[in-house]
Amino acid sequence: MEIVRTVAELRARLARESAVSCVPTMGNIHDGHLRLVDLAGGQAPFVVTTIFVNRLQFGQGEDFDRYPRTFEDDCRKLEGAGCKLVFHPDEGEMYPEPQVFAVDPPPVANKLEGRFRPGHFRGVATVVLKLINIVQPQIAVFGKKDYQQIHIVRHMVDQLALPVRIVAAETFRADDGLALSSRNRYLTDAERAEAPRLHQALSQVRVAVEGGDRNFEALEFAADALLARHGWHVDYVVVRSRRTLMQPEADERDLVVLGAARLGNTRLIDNLEISAP
Repeated sequence: MEIVRTVAELRARLARESAVSCVPTMGNIHDGHLRLVDLAGGQAPFVVTTIFVNRLQFGQGEDFDRYPRTFEDDCRKLEGAGCKLVFHPDEGEMYPEPQVFAVDPPPVANKLEGRFRPGHFRGVATVVLKLINIVQPQIAVFGKKDYQQIHIVRHMVDQLALPVRIVAAETFRADDGLALSSRNRYLTDAERAEAPRLHQALSQVRVAVEGGDRNFEALEFAADALLARHGWHVDYVVVRSRRTLMQPEADERDLVVLGAARLGNTRLIDNLEISAP
């Protein structure tokens, strides 16, 4: 597996490849990322994984400085998963001067995660656009755990006519249902034992809606209360349209329940797609 750190070197190397798939990451690779690499390899044989902790998507007081950086271990895992090349630029390479041009995402970026992390999706969209321009893949693979992120990235790709197809991979979970995340390592042992409750709360909402209950507000309140009783600080549990991420129309069936809550000092997010009757 090759490791490339500059844009010029990457472009020269990829000029020899006819079909490239890309898995953008911030590193701290876990089994969920490796599933994305495996899926990417089935889409286009030359898989490029990018590892870059993007300062632009971190807000004031967030965990940029303590975000886990485990590059050597990441490379061992990625090589075993069939990744062909890792692009690992430093900040000076990605942002050789202040990034004054940025992607201004649509209003949905200010809701859900955007409400609690102002400017987050502006940073995400800007770095994803930049990585797509640098790597120029035919396929880019993202996990569904960051559901709002995929929604915004797809919208950006469509509106800017980018020559890349976005592939969404199902969330990879531990045996107890917890969605894998780089931030799970922040959890204490007691918090890790409690953490699957977020998935359980969202699952209860899904079961109810798929059983015909469309009193979304009551279901959201019940899930919020369940988590609060067990020590969570809930940002939101909401049912939304998959198509718009806004409140569903009366007869809309393709839905998603999304949740974000803090357990101790760790903020977890999750979601489940719903097919309403």
